Amino acid sequence: MNYETIFVFAVAFCAVILFVTEKLSVDLVALLIMVTLLVSGVISPEDGISGFSNKATVTVAAMFIISAGLFKTGAVSYLGKITSNIFKKSYWLGMITVMISVGFFSAFINNTPVVAIFIPILLGVAHETKASASKLLMPMSFASMFGGVCTLIGTSTNILVSSLAEKAGQPAFSMFEIAPLGVVFFIIGALYMLLIGVRLIPDRRSEGDLIESFNLQEYITEVVLLENSASVGYAIKDAPLVKDIDLAIIEIQRGEETISVPLPEEILQTGDVLRIRCDLEKFKKIQAREGILFKPQFKWHDEDIETQDTKLVEAVVAPNSEFVGKTLENLRFRESFGATVLALRHRGKLMREKIADTKLNAGDALLIEVKNFRYQQLQRHPSFVITSEIEQEFFRKSKLIPALLIVFGVILTATLGIFPIVVSAIVGSVLLVLIGCLTMEEAYKAIEWRIIFLLAGVLTLGIALENTGAAELVSSTIISIVSTWGGLIMLLSAFYFLTFLLTEMISNNATAALLTPIAIATANSLNVSPRPFLVAVMFAASASFMTPVGYQTNTLIYGPGQYKFSDFLRVGTPLNLIFWLAATFLIPYFWEF
Repeated sequence: MNYETIFVFAVAFCAVILFVTEKLSVDLVALLIMVTLLVSGVISPEDGISGFSNKATVTVAAMFIISAGLFKTGAVSYLGKITSNIFKKSYWLGMITVMISVGFFSAFINNTPVVAIFIPILLGVAHETKASASKLLMPMSFASMFGGVCTLIGTSTNILVSSLAEKAGQPAFSMFEIAPLGVVFFIIGALYMLLIGVRLIPDRRSEGDLIESFNLQEYITEVVLLENSASVGYAIKDAPLVKDIDLAIIEIQRGEETISVPLPEEILQTGDVLRIRCDLEKFKKIQAREGILFKPQFKWHDEDIETQDTKLVEAVVAPNSEFVGKTLENLRFRESFGATVLALRHRGKLMREKIADTKLNAGDALLIEVKNFRYQQLQRHPSFVITSEIEQEFFRKSKLIPALLIVFGVILTATLGIFPIVVSAIVGSVLLVLIGCLTMEEAYKAIEWRIIFLLAGVLTLGIALENTGAAELVSSTIISIVSTWGGLIMLLSAFYFLTFLLTEMISNNATAALLTPIAIATANSLNVSPRPFLVAVMFAASASFMTPVGYQTNTLIYGPGQYKFSDFLRVGTPLNLIFWLAATFLIPYFWEF
């Protein structure tokens, strides 16, 4: 090994550690990879920035716009409402309809917004039918992954692997080349979830309203400020009651006036009735203070907290949210959104205290009381997905047919080879803006820039692995180890296993960028077709069922489903192993070595 090969291995190792520990955001890690390789001189400036102009990066950006254009017509929302009606007639027919619907859309457009639209629909179904929301959300999330492996544009990972293969001199994957195996996997996955998986999912989410769901009945109380209270005359932020005991004041009743979600600058007065969030320990501290009178307690429900001016909502921190890693205090949440966070479901743990100082993670579910006139600001913010009610966004229904025709045109022209997929995707995204399915501002917002920068950065690492011979070195090591166990099928099986394990720990795109050059180098050294190995990487990188953080849709349902990390292990591990065995024997059947 020369210096450059050793250096690339070191960069790859550090990158994996940073991806796993999540000390830095994945897009920043990807950019650090690019900068490190450029400054070291291991790759040229042209190669270093080539990820931004790579076909995969441009195609994924265009597909984000196409997905948003189709959503703005209300197509997915309409299908979701039909699914809701089917559930009321038959639970199992509803489950099948959900999985097929979500899988179908996920085969052609970004599956994250598909899941985001279905979450509140399924929560509503669970409430109406007394079914367990936990048993509905996980099958729906998994179905979106099953659908993603049915077409080239189903996931960004598919597009990335195809682009890397093409750059290495291999033919690009066609639109439906992976569909036969993808459909088989979809059927296997759906049957597993319906017959076994659903039974392995615990009943996590209660049937009650949001207050019951976040178990806040005993954590909200009312106190009256008497004339001798030390907090009278102080602004909320400076009041001894708030500073010494760290209380959250949700509402102030002042005579006939109700002050909902009061600002920190609000001056407290004698006779104010404060509605506060309070645990038993703080309850005792308040009791020991003079000038505080407790009102009689009863069990709270949503309608007791909501007023004419406010509403209760459940919001999930989006997978690529700019709020990840920041606290509510850093964000000045109350001032920015006119809202109070009453409870937080963080990494599977329900928190009612020290919420403001907790660093937010993707998938965290927040119970929020928000002023009605500020609700739209919260609803439209890209960092949140509102899961407590069905999206009431204004849809451009008159554009539905033109949007469907454009998406069909993108698929058809790419399938027939009239245009490369990157050209079809760009033309489709521009046409959607031209006919008014979405505005240019909406198009810019639709692109998940973290994914774009992640792709650009990890593509640079893929180039370095190839150029320095590191990929060939790893492939020869894998061959020497696996060859003692068996032939090409065992080698293929090892690639699939390694890919799905890495995908559970780091980004699926990063995994694909690392292993695709190695898969190609392995096939070339054995003088066989790289196709089976590329398909193994492609499918395994989308088979992230064992953790809530391995794939964006799992992250999205983590909070609303009130799952624990172990729930994904329990349900996802057998499914991963089933797919691994199926891939070992089915991939060589569809693609010869």
